[in-house]
This record gives sequence, structure tokens and C-alpha cells, in this order.
Amino acid sequence: MTFAKSIASILTTIAITAVSTGALASGNHAGGHDDSAIGKAGVASKVTRTITVDMADTMRYTPSDIQVKKGETIRFVVKNSGKVKHELSLGTQKELLEHLEQMKKFPDMEHDEPSKVTVAPGAQGEIIWQFTKAGSVNFACLMPGHYEAGMKGQVKVASQ
Repeated sequence: MTFAKSIASILTTIAITAVSTGALASGNHAGGHDDSAIGKAGVASKVTRTITVDMADTMRYTPSDIQVKKGETIRFVVKNSGKVKHELSLGTQKELLEHLEQMKKFPDMEHDEPSKVTVAPGAQGEIIWQFTKAGSVNFACLMPGHYEAGMKGQVKVASQ
């Protein structure tokens, strides 16, 4: 084995160990989410509608209740009109509460998931999401204290 291959093998082992032990949770929340209870990452070329969501320091989303149809791919343009950082995280209630606990431990966590976007004050971001199942999908800002102050909403997914 060459020196380069040995180093590559060691680095691969370290990376696998870091992921399997959750070592990345302190600075990054990555995850490959395919079709889940809330849908799946959408493809930009298949966007059927764009919905703009404003996040404000009143700890509210506008709109906070959104209606979509099963199968729709939505581009959420998420604007932060406030003076503090906010985020929009899509998930089940259980997923959001679990992620809230992680955010309490690691408030500067960087997100690398298609169902989440963190937006600096005065900036905007986007989420492209396909809603594959009828029902309700929750969203919330999980920055420390924001969820508790009422910064949450719901997407109602109609069966057609």
C-alpha cells in the first residue's frame, strides 16, 4: 500500500467513525432524507409554485398556515425581515422537538439538509420541497427561545 493510499484509508476510517458516533452534531447537522413522513427534497425544474414566507423578530412567520396539494413541489423563498438570525425547519412535531434539543446544545449549528434553511437578518434563503403524502407538515424556527416564543407554523397537504 502506498503512503497516499494509507492516508486515504485512515481519513476514510476517521470520517466513518465521526459520522457513526455523532461527532458531527457539534457543528453540522447533515442528513440524507429521501421520501419521509413529510416528503422529500424537491427538484428546482419541477417547482409548481413559489411561496414567500417572512420571518420577523415578533417570532412569527407570515404566512404561518400554508395549503399545498399532495405531489406539489414548492419553492419556499424564506425572507428574514428581522434583526436576528432565524430559520425555517420542516418536520414532524417529533423531529422538530428533537432538533430543538440539539439546537439548545449547539446554537451555532450549521444545517446541511434540504428541509432546513437558516437566514441572516435582512437576507433570504430557499427550500425546494416535494410534498408526497397528505396530512400536516410542521415548520418552526429552532433558534434558542424562538420556538418557545411561538415561531412555528403548519403546511396542510391536501390529498388532491
